[in-house]
Amino acid sequence: QCDLQGQWRNELGSNMTLSALDAAGTFSGSYHTAVAATNKQILVSPLQGAQQPPSAKRQPTFGFTVQWQFADSVTAFVGQCFVDRRGKEILETTWLLREEVSFRRDVWKATR
Repeated sequence: QCDLQGQWRNELGSNMTLSALDAAGTFSGSYHTAVAATNKQILVSPLQGAQQPPSAKRQPTFGFTVQWQFADSVTAFVGQCFVDRRGKEILETTWLLREEVSFRRDVWKATR
């Protein structure tokens, strides 16, 4: 069964640490991205999330948001945890990043 708590690393070298789920199925943690579209120093950033209620399901869905400490943006991730044939836990996610723009007319370029 997948357990989100712990250290995670993706194929680009980003690192994430997640706390244990509380009774409501929520968790917190930190994200240190290895890639960013900025010249600023990349900082470890806080995250908050939720997993579907724990049950007999072995491969739960979850979502979390990261509030970037070095940019005027927030990223929302959604995903599912899988266990492969060797018992390795793998997170498959999709994300949307929204950055601040100064004018409403520029909304078209604010989301990646």
